[in-house]
Amino acid sequence: MIDSKTVKKIPLIVASNGKTGSRVAERFRASGLDFREGSRNSDIPFDWYDSSTWQKALDGISSVYVVFYPDLAVPGAREIIADFTHIAEICGVDHLVMLTGRGEEEAQACEQIVMSSPMDWTIVRASWFAQNFSENFFLDDILRGQVIVPFDDFTEPFVDADDIADVVFAALNDEKHRGQVYEVTGPDLLSFRETIREIGEVSNREIGFQQVPMDDYVQFLNEAEVPQEFVGLLKYLFTEVLDGRNAYLADGVKRALGREPRSFHSYAAATVETGIWN
Repeated sequence: MIDSKTVKKIPLIVASNGKTGSRVAERFRASGLDFREGSRNSDIPFDWYDSSTWQKALDGISSVYVVFYPDLAVPGAREIIADFTHIAEICGVDHLVMLTGRGEEEAQACEQIVMSSPMDWTIVRASWFAQNFSENFFLDDILRGQVIVPFDDFTEPFVDADDIADVVFAALNDEKHRGQVYEVTGPDLLSFRETIREIGEVSNREIGFQQVPMDDYVQFLNEAEVPQEFVGLLKYLFTEVLDGRNAYLADGVKRALGREPRSFHSYAAATVETGIWN
């Protein structure tokens, strides 16, 4: 084990090739600040499901951006987070910045594990990502021109992943964010039907929208050969989280950054320029 006293301590960005982790890493690179990437393919590999990788990845690390893949709701996540928090403390980490989801019982249980540790912490509790329409989940449906969901009678304050990354970057670089719970959302409540209409308008495409019973939705996912772990996760999210319980705005972005969060319209207008919906 490397002697942490002789090493300049830097942050570890877990899931550094993921939706928010990659954006946090980009901000460190742009600022010329050192950090360590944390993924299975990193120079020093990190794997949530292989605890033998944790200690080496944490050597010389001062803080960690904790992003659990695929979701804190999956079976066994709570135990893994507890073990990781213990190892991080032993390795001399003094600050954990943890991404969690709003309205998720399992996520909040994992928050308590981190908050009960001797280390400093910052919780970034996020609503449904706007980027789920362009980087996974609904992208294939949008490209084929027909989005299918098992619901459409509630609204969600979709948050831009770039806002999350800005909050995390700030938390990792300024001690004033320690001990804070930032519940981050977008500035507007929108239904999924409204988001698809917005994407259709900015991309100048006809995109159908269909609501189906949950059993039919699961059948649709199975026919599309979606891996079973994600079928189970989507079923959980669409029945236990995306049920209207999060249909309210929060001020986490403004409290952390002193500005308003980006709107879904701004996200869609910027995303269409990338050509991802063509």
